[in-house]
Parts: sequence; structure tokens; C-alpha cells
Amino acid sequence: MTITPAIKRDYLSKLAEQGKRADGRTFNEFRKIEIETGLIPKAEGSARVKIGNTQVVAGIKILIGTPYPDTPESGAMTTAAELIPMASPDFEAGPPRENAIELARVVDRGIRESKIIEVDKLCLEPGEAIWMVFIDIHIIDFDGNLFDTSSLAALAALHNAVIPIERLRPDLEKLQEKFPSVKKYLEEHPTDYPLPLQEPPISCTSVKYNNVIMIDPALDEEEIAEARLTVATDKNGDIRAMQKGLNGSFTVEEIKKIIKASIDNGVKIREELYKSVGK
Repeated sequence: MTITPAIKRDYLSKLAEQGKRADGRTFNEFRKIEIETGLIPKAEGSARVKIGNTQVVAGIKILIGTPYPDTPESGAMTTAAELIPMASPDFEAGPPRENAIELARVVDRGIRESKIIEVDKLCLEPGEAIWMVFIDIHIIDFDGNLFDTSSLAALAALHNAVIPIERLRPDLEKLQEKFPSVKKYLEEHPTDYPLPLQEPPISCTSVKYNNVIMIDPALDEEEIAEARLTVATDKNGDIRAMQKGLNGSFTVEEIKKIIKASIDNGVKIREELYKSVGK
């Protein structure tokens, strides 16, 4: 883990006391956001998102699978994250480590708890066959705030995704021989169609250091942060997921302040997302 020099810590802390940040942003301001979709032809959906210099690529793969016993009529979703060593000297090759697992869980929770994927529409035959959605997140360049960049990349990729009728037609035709419901499904969906989605949640992360709260931390700010809070909100401003990180704490008033900043920025980021996917 990179050790933050004391001189850098002092510099950022003194700036915070003056109400300033090193890159000139206000405490409640995100860095520039760029969203590009449809980068990976062999994926069902894909997107590249940059927040500042942090860059993430997300890909969607959709396969036919067996439903879980407790949700026999619902599709399924799973999220994985890979911290590629070239993105940061702190990332190492090998099996997913704790930070990659936490990243995947935070992104997964925001998407799952908001019910953005209409899983009830992903059932082919109750108890037998469903569509399974796999979200793969790859960190290309790390300069702070992986949670929000990864979440936004996953959302953009989901909006770009289609149900792969054509690619999996042989498997579907085999299923329709056993299950009349699959035959009816193919009649209703003769070709690829967009993954059924509802309104997306927007994740916003804030950190605290030197008794100051700031949103969308750059890497230098993240490295000296005492506490972190990620809040995912929907278009109505309702909280869909929250994740507390690091050892420090927040007061009730600080949490209220973070929630408000998350809602306000969520409105702007959602507009950027819609613009990128043509909604």
C-alpha cells in the first residue's frame, strides 16, 4: 500500500481548512464524467466510464441458467471486479483480493437493491430455466473513487445490453421442445431485444478528513481520508444502498449533508447516463 507523505497530507488538510481542494473543485462537485457504450462487440453490453482520471470498463454477459430454489421465477445477477495491476502500483495480479471483493459487493448492492433489472421478466420456465446476467468490472486507471466510476460503468453497460436470442437460439430451440413456455417466449421475442430495466440508482461517494466532507475523492484525498460513505439514490431521491468504509466516523448532521449532496449530484449524473445511452 502506498504511504502518503506527511507533506502531502498537511498540504491537503490546509487547503481543506481554506475551503479548497487541490484540483479547484468545490467540496460537493464531481470531476468531469465521460461515458462511452458499445465498446466490446462480443459482450451483450459494455461501457467505459471516466471520472477524472479514473477509468473503468464494464462488460455484460447473459447466459441461460437454472434459477435459485428460493426464486424459481426470477432471473439472476452476479457482479465481479478485477483490479488490473497496470491501473495502480497497489493492485496485484492473482485471485480477487479484499478491495476487489468489496468493490463488487458495493456495486452489486446498489443495482440489486434498486431492482433496476426486472428479474421477473428473465424467467424462461419457472424452476427450470432463466436468463443470468453477469457484470464484469475492470479497472483500467485508478485515480480515486472506484465505487462511483464502477457503478456508473455497470449501469451504462446494462443499458447497452441485449438479451442474446440470436447467439443462443440453438439452446433456446432445445428448451422449447421440453417447455411450451419457451416456444411462446420465442414467438414474442423473435430476435435480440434490450435487457428489461427500470430507473437506475446513482452512487455517490464522500470522504471525510480534517473534519471536512467532500464528494468524489481524487486519489490523494482518498489516501488521507478518515471515513468514507457511499450512497446510492434513485430518481425520487430515495436511498437504495449505503456503504460505510474506513475507521473514522460521521455525525448525524454530516450524514444528512452527504445524502443531500448525493441526491443533488445523482440528478446530474443520471442525466449524463441517459444522454450516453440515448434516453
